Amino acid sequence: MMPTEPPPQQLQPPPPAPPNHVVTTIENLPAEGSGGSSSLSASSRAGMLQRIRKVLNREMLISVALGQVLSLLICGIGLTSKYLSEDFHANTPVFQSFLNYILLFLVYTTTLAVRQGEENLLAILRRRWWKYMILGLIDLEANYLVVKAYQYTTLTSIQLLDCFVIPVVILLSWFFLLIRYKAVHFIGIVVCILGMGCMVGADVLVGRHQGAGENKLVGDLLVLGGATLYGISNVWEEYIIRTLSRVEFLGMIGLFGAFFSGIQLAIMEHKELLKVPWDWQIGLLYVGFSACMFGLYSFMPVVIKKTSATSVNLSLLTADLYSLFCGLFLFHYKFSGLYLLSFFTILIGLVLYSSTSTYIAQDPRVYKQFRNPSGPVVDLPATAQVEPSVTYTSLGQETGEEPHIRVA
Repeated sequence: MMPTEPPPQQLQPPPPAPPNHVVTTIENLPAEGSGGSSSLSASSRAGMLQRIRKVLNREMLISVALGQVLSLLICGIGLTSKYLSEDFHANTPVFQSFLNYILLFLVYTTTLAVRQGEENLLAILRRRWWKYMILGLIDLEANYLVVKAYQYTTLTSIQLLDCFVIPVVILLSWFFLLIRYKAVHFIGIVVCILGMGCMVGADVLVGRHQGAGENKLVGDLLVLGGATLYGISNVWEEYIIRTLSRVEFLGMIGLFGAFFSGIQLAIMEHKELLKVPWDWQIGLLYVGFSACMFGLYSFMPVVIKKTSATSVNLSLLTADLYSLFCGLFLFHYKFSGLYLLSFFTILIGLVLYSSTSTYIAQDPRVYKQFRNPSGPVVDLPATAQVEPSVTYTSLGQETGEEPHIRVA
């Protein structure tokens, strides 16, 4: 009888219970899995939003907005010049530049004159007068060559060839300011230039007035020469305002610009100036032009110091579009949807370019501290070993994450 008792114990019902428990657990897994996938998608969306916020941060949006302020000032310069030349037949580009240089002289050169010590006007002239003399000539002739080109070539050629200033600024910044770019910067630049090409194509399609184009080769060479001089002037300006001061740059430009433009005015444009039919309307246009030009010269160093010469020149690509939008109402230009596409394409390129930082490549022994446009100032550690290698120091948003990368 004793051996017959174990079999009933082996046939107990607990074995079916675990399968029931396992089954219920498996039945609950889909609900948990769907909750996990939803939480995963929510976290991925949150991560995407965080990355977008990191790119479209306050500093970057301010930088883009400041560039558009410069474009609006150039739009005002173009509109007043158009009224002067076409409605009142006042073709006086040198005289218009002369007025701007006089304003710069009165405000900034006199400021330097009353300063004491090494920042005094005479002290600056003793140390580097010849450098500012060359810069003043370059700045004056850059303006003159581009304005002169309108007499020889078409508007389309000027708009396209004027983009030549961008590669000039990039190359000069690379070799002289030691600025290094990432792939996203070049993608942004290409997108901006594509937007500019879209605008030129829209001009051709709607039949916008292209100008005489009597000697296109001469006009195209003038535009290329002016764009090259603009690039040199802008990079030189960036170097001065980062290493010296904005007031010194503007004061010296006002001094030598007024001197050389006065000489050029007396030699080349005095007859045209005598032909101007002076009245209050023309006077008001000259005042408006001078105010926009003075605002552009005064404000551009602020934007360049916050961003860079390359970023500023990319921002200025929208200036022609602002002029065109104003011309729709003032001069009855024909509208094309390609203009809006061009505008937003250029803005997308600007956002791409501004979304990440550039780098300064510099030997640690001669490292110059630059101000980060969207973050804290980054400096080399005091304990770093001095060696003849290249140091890349970030100027943009990720300086907090990777202050410097040493490349042997």
